[in-house]
Amino acid sequence: MKYAVSVREQSVDAKIDSRFGRAQMFALYDSNTGECSWHPNTQNFQAAQGAGIQTAQNVVNLGAEAVISGHCGPKAFRVLEAAGVEIYSIEGDLTMKEAVQMVESGKLKAMEGADVEGHWV
Repeated sequence: MKYAVSVREQSVDAKIDSRFGRAQMFALYDSNTGECSWHPNTQNFQAAQGAGIQTAQNVVNLGAEAVISGHCGPKAFRVLEAAGVEIYSIEGDLTMKEAVQMVESGKLKAMEGADVEGHWV
């Protein structure tokens, strides 16, 4: 499975960034091969509006099959859901590696809807 994980820095031990649309960057992690690539989210991190929608489209274009982040707003959720991308919300100070392990072990269930309002900063 290919996971787009919102992270704070370029490391497999990076902490999850709690914001999806305005995340610092995304790690695209392939759990089948163990390969990981890094994708800055600079333009959306600074965006005045539309960050969630644009970030969601970028994640879809990367080929992600699932997203792991702290929170996901309604517009981004709709874009990801329409593309068949599962969304997992994670709380706490976990690393990317720990979050993927939680999803793969079934300890974390996919979201059924957005968990924050739009324009969450």
